Amino acid sequence: SPHRSPCPPSHTQCPPPSAPQSLPVSPVAPPVSLHVHSHRRLYQRFANCYHRFYRLQPEMTRSIYDQFISQLQASIKEEIQEVKREGNLEELFNSLDKIVEEAKDQEEPAWRPSGIPEEDIRSAVVPYLLKHKSYLQKVLREKEEENRKLAESVLAGRDQIAKLQQLIDTRRQAWQAISKEQRELIMTFKEPQ
Repeated sequence: SPHRSPCPPSHTQCPPPSAPQSLPVSPVAPPVSLHVHSHRRLYQRFANCYHRFYRLQPEMTRSIYDQFISQLQASIKEEIQEVKREGNLEELFNSLDKIVEEAKDQEEPAWRPSGIPEEDIRSAVVPYLLKHKSYLQKVLREKEEENRKLAESVLAGRDQIAKLQQLIDTRRQAWQAISKEQRELIMTFKEPQ
């Protein structure tokens, strides 16, 4: 895509556009500053674009340029603040600073990919799987112990039921024996008539 000239179409003596100047912008501390040498160069380009006006009113040209730069810097600062707010960058930068500080204390080098995805995945996944296996074995032991206790409880319950059943049978037999004796006794009272 062709570069658009910064000069109005009526002014044909603008210098050709050069490579875009990068402004040093720190994401943490947003003050934007133009370097002094690039500031002079930018002003010279501005004056060249408006050379007729510059010849008639050099002080006014400088004042307009200064206002333009001031408003541009304020606009850039505002845009950076807006991006920081929208992207929650302040918190992310603080988090990054914390990670950098923690990394300073590490003695072993940070993990880097080997270039072989299978090995990288294995090196990341195996420790997790071993930890998970150990957790599952612990849960299994707990469940087996719980099942053993429940089985003992069920067996104890069955023994209790068997004892109660035996007691019921004994009392039923005793009751039947008493009942038989009562019938026989009643029958003996009825016979003498």
